[in-house]
Amino acid sequence: MNGNTGTAGVWRIAAINDAGGWKDRTTVEDMDLAVRASLRGWKFVYLGDLHVKSELPSTFQAFRFQQHRWSCGPANLFRKMVMEIVRNKRVKFWKKVYVIYSFFFVRKIIAHMVTFCFYCVVLPLTILVPEVKVPIWGAVYIPSVITILNSVGTPRSIHLLFYWILFENVMSLHRTKATLIGLLEAGRVNEWVVTEKLGNTLQKAADARKANTKAPRKFRFKFTERLNTLELGFAAFLFLCGCYDFVNGKNNYFIYLWLQTVTFFITGIGYVGTIIPSS
Repeated sequence: MNGNTGTAGVWRIAAINDAGGWKDRTTVEDMDLAVRASLRGWKFVYLGDLHVKSELPSTFQAFRFQQHRWSCGPANLFRKMVMEIVRNKRVKFWKKVYVIYSFFFVRKIIAHMVTFCFYCVVLPLTILVPEVKVPIWGAVYIPSVITILNSVGTPRSIHLLFYWILFENVMSLHRTKATLIGLLEAGRVNEWVVTEKLGNTLQKAADARKANTKAPRKFRFKFTERLNTLELGFAAFLFLCGCYDFVNGKNNYFIYLWLQTVTFFITGIGYVGTIIPSS
């Protein structure tokens, strides 16, 4: 079996039945099933040398919807399962601690919030408060080491590491928002938007050419339709903080703030993703 049930998981029917079957109570039904099976004592085997094909979201908008589902779903599942895990008499105490604290609380909830709050809110605001000083080891050294260690598994993408950090800070905004929606079980908690994949779009274009018809012009948006006001708002906020730091020279964070501003601005005008030509 493979722990990643979304892309290449192979399940025993007995394990699915014993765990209670598929449930539609959250948008991460595969994670729900995997956690319940684990609590029932089933073991998962990860095959690291097995390669399967997967498809990427075709636009930034599609990626945002995907990340919303992947962040909101686990938070909502945590809300619905935490007491079930606590009361489970078949599971050892330390396994309960691991599932509740490490698997859910740290990885699925706190990680997004800490990244967003620290790099996109707290760090910029310290520039405006002379009494607050963030040590460089906390702002730069430790996060850099953690990021480098995480990138070791994908050495072919090491040249994208710097921009990936900035882009992940942008996505932490959406993941934090989605996590809060899941925890509070608010508005978009059960929203399921099928992620438009690059392969789907290419296939539609190919089918249209075969049928001697015009390919769909789905990705020819008007400029205003590509605007993301949330990202543009944070771009303006970070730009002003960077300017203030440049003028007053308090922390010399303005270089990072302006680079982060550029990333927020690029995503704010929707200039991220793959645009498929119609011919």
